[in-house]
Parts: sequence; C-alpha cells; structure tokens
Amino acid sequence: MIAHIPRRFTIGAATAALQIEGDVPGRGRSTWDTFAARPGRILDGSTPAVTADHVNRMTEDVELLRELGVDSYRFSLSWPRIQPTGSGAASREGLAFYDRLIDALLDAGIRPMVTLYHWDTPEPLQAAGGWMSRDTAKRLGDFAAVAARAFGDRVDAWLTINEPATVTLNGYALGVHAPGLELLFDALPAAHHQLLGHGYAVQALRSAGVSGGIGITNVHSPVVPARRRVADRYFARIFDLVHNRIYADPVLLGRYPKPPLGSGSLFRALTEVDADDLALIHQPLDFYGLNYYMPTRIRAGASASTETPDGEAEAMRRVPFSLEPFPEHEQTGFGWPIAPEYLAVAFAELAERYGDALPPIYLTESGASFPDARGADGAVHDEQRRAYLADHLAVALRGAPGVDVRGFYAWSLLDNWEWAAGFTQRFGLVHVDFDTLERTPKDSYRWLQALLAARGGSLDE
Repeated sequence: MIAHIPRRFTIGAATAALQIEGDVPGRGRSTWDTFAARPGRILDGSTPAVTADHVNRMTEDVELLRELGVDSYRFSLSWPRIQPTGSGAASREGLAFYDRLIDALLDAGIRPMVTLYHWDTPEPLQAAGGWMSRDTAKRLGDFAAVAARAFGDRVDAWLTINEPATVTLNGYALGVHAPGLELLFDALPAAHHQLLGHGYAVQALRSAGVSGGIGITNVHSPVVPARRRVADRYFARIFDLVHNRIYADPVLLGRYPKPPLGSGSLFRALTEVDADDLALIHQPLDFYGLNYYMPTRIRAGASASTETPDGEAEAMRRVPFSLEPFPEHEQTGFGWPIAPEYLAVAFAELAERYGDALPPIYLTESGASFPDARGADGAVHDEQRRAYLADHLAVALRGAPGVDVRGFYAWSLLDNWEWAAGFTQRFGLVHVDFDTLERTPKDSYRWLQALLAARGGSLDE
C-alpha cells in the first residue's frame, strides 16, 4: 500500500517516438519501417505508419499529462524525424515539432526528460552496418549535438540510449526486433558501439552546456538458475553478463566484466577493447535510468518444448541454455512474470556491485501489458495494471540500502505500437482506439491521478 509520495520524488509517464508518433511527412525511414515491411516480422502485420498519431494529437496528449498531474514526461526524439538520413542538416519540421512539445510541457508545469535514441535507427545508417559499425556511434554523438543546440536550455533530463541490451539481444543476436539479425554472440560489437555512442552523446551534451542532468537507461533483469546444478548456475552467470553487466559495468566502472571460466572466446569482442574506448564510455553521470519488468530464470540445455516460447526466438535453440517460466507468479499479457519483489533484488544487486559508483536512480520504465477493452459503461477497468503499478511503485518508494531512488515513470502514457507485437499488447494508462484514435483514460490513470492529487506537501519532504 502506498501511504505517501514525497513531493521530491518524481512521478512521470513515458513513451517512445516510433511507438506513438506516426509516419507523417518529413520523417525519414527507420530500420523498423524496413523490418515491419517484411512478412511475418510483426505479429499482426501492422506497421508504425500511424500508431497513436501523436504528432497530430500532441496538444491533446499533453493535456492528458497535465490532468494526470505528473511531474515529468519522458519521451524520445525520433532520430529519422530530425535527421532523416542519420547525419547532416536537421529537418526544420522535425525540430519544430519537438519545440512545440517541449514548450507545451513546460507551460503545463511538466519537466521534459528526453531520450536521444529509442531504437529507431535511420535506415541509411542501418544500410551502412547499423550498430555493428563504429561509425553509427559517432553519428549518435552528432545527433546529440543537434538536439543540445535546439533544446538544451529547456530539457530537465537527458537519456542517451534506451536499453542497449534489448537492441543487441533482440535486434542483432536473436532477430526478433529490427534489424532482424541472428548473430548470437557475434552481435556483441553492437553492444560496444552503442556504449560508444552513449559516450559520444555525453561529450556532446556536456560540450553544449545543457542545463539538464545526463544519464543512460539500462534494463535490469535479476537472473536466477532454474536448479541448483552447476550448469544452471554457470549459464545464469553468462546470461547475467549479456543482459545486464556488459552494459552497466563499462558505464559505471570503466571496464567490461570478466567472463566465466571457459566462456572467454564468446566475449572476445568485449575483452579486447581499447582503453580509450572505455574512457569515453565511462564518464560521470548525473543519474542512472533503470527499466525493470521481470526476472529471468535460466536452465542449462536447449528448451524441451517443441514450440518456441513467447519472448524467445528460434535462434535461442542454437545456444546451450533456455529461458524457463515462473509458474508461481501471475503473468502479464506478454507472459512475463509479475514479480515486484525482484525490483528490490535489482536495487540490491546494483548497490552491491557498484557501491559509490552508482548515481541516483530513476525507474525510467515500469508497466505491464494486459488485454484491455472498454466495458459496457464505456470505461476501461484495468485493475491488473493498477495493482501492478501500485506494487512496483511501493518497492521504488521503499528503495534499498545504498540506492538513492528518486523517481518512477509509468510505461506507458498511451497504448502504442508494441514493436514486433504490433497492436496486440496494450501498456497504456490511456486506451487508444487504433481505428478512431480516440483516447480514453483507464482506471489506472484515474488511480494515479488521485494518488498524485492527494500527496500535497513541499518539495523538501
């Protein structure tokens, strides 16, 4: 139960450009446009052409945020909307849209948190290698400089990259996200180059003297072995590296983690790294963004199932371990275990591993998909989502020893285009009818609205 939210604790809602904006004239093609055009890649065959049409309904969406009462709104800049080819001159129309959005947020008393890169790589950069190319990292630094010049005096907080682990694993290793490559461990250069891009972006933002704080968002999933067997524990350590530690360690400690004995050849791309690269990646941050959705359970050996489990790729059959379910927990619409206690585990793991090197934390995404539908009364009664958010917010408010948790962002403000799942999964506080694009606040929105209205107090609490 949540008794009180201190005024100094930031409450926000989050979105990503490609998932809500729509493909209005002026946006360049992204790798997700190309991926979605391939038959069978998106579950329902949809594309990001319209999504929630946020570009044309931005004023309405900001009003929803204002009425909700959040302190902050986390959104991403569409790289191909601002730089259609991924480099060179910026689009005036693209910059103008975000100018209007940022000013509207500030007029509503809402602090903007901006993500520079949320997975929408411009297609020309992907054609040149995408994140397997070191040049893409430099291009992200250039994009950060463009954004800093345009918005640096008005943005409260900057995130360089959202979940480089998901881009690497789903996009380059397993092939279930754009660009659809199945490189397995040979995808690790994509991880390193994203972290280099983070470093170049931090440099650009600092050089421009932006007024807001700077951080990165990593997803963290506590990894547990399915059994006490040595093999399960061994592969759980490997998965912990590829999902968690190879993204956090270089940023916070300035080095990649040492692979478990016997696995060094798999991680050679990260163990033979130039010291200058690590120095670029390891720059002081003002805060650390954490996305938490679920724990992961690892079992040695290929999956015994004859079907590919939800959330796994066919490529997983080529590795000597499998992801096991959590039958003891309720599940989201995606089949993810609902386990708020593992958010506390994530906090403890970060505190233990990084100690004084860990900056203040913002939980930059927390949310769940459920098959929401309007009831006979026209409302959307999403009690499961309300309970999910309440339980996870309670953990964030409690924090943990050695962790300074300063905020919580609900994922997501709107139902959106959920990447490879298309429109089949709804995460929003606000229901979107994807035929009419009508917005309807759900019960979870009303719950959070009431919670925020009741907190009162001063920012010094």
